[in-house]
Amino acid sequence: MLKFRRVSLLVVLSLVLVVLMAACGDPTATTAPAATTAPAATTAAPKATTAAATTTTAAPAATTAAATTTTAAPAATTAPAATTAAAGKKLKVGLVTDIGRIDDKSFNQAAYEGIVKAQKELGVDIKYIETTDTADYAKNIKTFLDDKYDIIVTVGFLMGDATIAAAKANPTVKFIGVDQFQADTIANLTGTIFEEDKSGFLAGVLAAGMSKSGKIAAVLGTKSVPPVQRFGEGYKAGADYLLKTTPALVPAGSIATTLTYHADGNTAFNDPVWGSQQSQTLIQAGNDVIFGAGGNTGNGALEGAAEKGVYVIGVDVDQYLTVPKAAPKMLSSATKLLTQSVFDNVKAAMGGSFKGGNFVGGSGLAPFHDQAANIPTALKDALTKIDAGLKDGSIKTGVKVG
Repeated sequence: MLKFRRVSLLVVLSLVLVVLMAACGDPTATTAPAATTAPAATTAAPKATTAAATTTTAAPAATTAAATTTTAAPAATTAPAATTAAAGKKLKVGLVTDIGRIDDKSFNQAAYEGIVKAQKELGVDIKYIETTDTADYAKNIKTFLDDKYDIIVTVGFLMGDATIAAAKANPTVKFIGVDQFQADTIANLTGTIFEEDKSGFLAGVLAAGMSKSGKIAAVLGTKSVPPVQRFGEGYKAGADYLLKTTPALVPAGSIATTLTYHADGNTAFNDPVWGSQQSQTLIQAGNDVIFGAGGNTGNGALEGAAEKGVYVIGVDVDQYLTVPKAAPKMLSSATKLLTQSVFDNVKAAMGGSFKGGNFVGGSGLAPFHDQAANIPTALKDALTKIDAGLKDGSIKTGVKVG
């Protein structure tokens, strides 16, 4: 009985245990759910994925940074573009005239036409200042310096000292000094000079060969300007040379040359009334060929002589084209290639081949135009040979001017 009770108790306890186990679940299965926490870790993985997504978002942010860098790259590209602009940008070129006007139909105008040519062909910006008083040279140059001009052209020997001072004080600015010989080399200053004695020499040969009276003259700007003096002395030397070497080409059999220079001062190159008056005086004295070399002063001499029916010879440029009142009696002009020389130096400054020192421009005689038929063939041939001799050095003008 006792045994039966024990067995019954064991059965009951077993049933209770089964019930309890059913209620609590299989311990092994409990471990599995615990392992099922791994899916919870997988849920954490999505969080990690979120982190990855954040990283991905960061990647776009990095991409944005890359985009910013790309934007910066165009900026860097712009820098090369800016560099290109710096190398080939619109340079600013300023010109300061000597005393006289920009439209003097002579050296101021010819130099100005050089920068106009640069504007058209090279795309530079240009301006000019007309000097009315020699005391204003430095001030006028400074105006362009204050406005940050890249190239400054100064016209005339008298502006030489002011140009040298400005060039030394402003080494990054290029200076072109027309008719300004440079004794010392300054890296940013080119003196554009010409052999006026040679073109003056040819003018003298022409005058001596065309004069019927044996008297020829020149009305000139101030003698203190070496280029003007070279024109005058070259003119006299050429006339003497033709008489000495080929007297048969001198109709009068003799030649006398009168050189008349204007006094120094602010009107030396801008006094056409005085120039015309000198022509009248010279014509009355028997001179039948007048050479005018001195800006508007010389132009006045040309016009005054032509009105009286006397042959004239112009200067600097082909004045048959620029002084129409004198054109009917214009034999030729003693030229120097001012326009082309100024243009060449501006171009050199833009292209990096600009050199300090002196640049020697071309010179010679302009065409004979309306008078071509009146000039003897033998005289034309002589002029061609003399011009060749001056160029190759076999003929010397003998002119000594400082």
